[in-house]
Amino acid sequence: MTDFDLQRIDLPTGVTLDVAVEGDPANPAIILLHGFPESHRTWRHIIPELAKTHYVLAPDQRGYARSSKPAEVGEYAPDKIVADLIALADHFKIDRFTLVGHDWGGAIAWMAALTRPDRVARLIILNAPHPFVFQKTLFDDMAQREASQYITAFRNPGLERHVDSIGLSAFFDGSFLKHTDFARIEAEKPVYLDQWSQPGAMTAMLNWYRASQIVVPGMDETPERPAFLDAPFPPITQPTLVIWGMQDKALLPSQLEGLDQLVPDLTVVHVDAGHFVPWEAPEAVVHTIRSWLA
Repeated sequence: MTDFDLQRIDLPTGVTLDVAVEGDPANPAIILLHGFPESHRTWRHIIPELAKTHYVLAPDQRGYARSSKPAEVGEYAPDKIVADLIALADHFKIDRFTLVGHDWGGAIAWMAALTRPDRVARLIILNAPHPFVFQKTLFDDMAQREASQYITAFRNPGLERHVDSIGLSAFFDGSFLKHTDFARIEAEKPVYLDQWSQPGAMTAMLNWYRASQIVVPGMDETPERPAFLDAPFPPITQPTLVIWGMQDKALLPSQLEGLDQLVPDLTVVHVDAGHFVPWEAPEAVVHTIRSWLA
């Protein structure tokens, strides 16, 4: 199992993050953002390879593992987490960087690319939906709406009591076995259980969903459409690579439809993997990133 020496970094945004730092600081910088319910270890197979040619930062984002866990739901709003990203780059004196994100980390990466093009030079997304496409499909694609009902469950304030009642091990089995081959992750299970058992970790991780403004209609609901769906949406200006595990059961291939209209400089690569493509198909991910960056 690949281990990383984590640096504990105090940020002016009020949080302290554990950060895996690898590679030569003289090389181009690349920052990797994990999603739910993981940590920097999402990238355990990716970091050593990218560190051969890049200066790599992979934080445990706020709420995860042993990084800070603010108490208020609002502290997990995307703009707060983008601010962490920029503060982290500032700490390491990194001006412009390639940004890579998976799952929730990808959602933050999309937002950072939109709001901080002065800092994000290139964007790499792994199975994380563009905010406009995701919200649109939640209204117009009933298959994606059905696949996303778990978000409503994760926003339920009673979910932590349920997790406590069944235990973290059972929650792990229920969370991952629906989305991946258990053999791929069995050796990593103790790491997850250790990170999830940190005080306040489960609530903090779930607060990312609770702080999100994404509307997830029920299957029998027809709520008012968000106004931004019927207005021009700003384009992503950076060169962008999207790597998509096509067996993802939570984020369906509809997330790729119309993406080229929102991302003019877009490359999409399909991978035969599920949602957790960074560790389900690391060789394909590394090869694709290297080829695209070159």
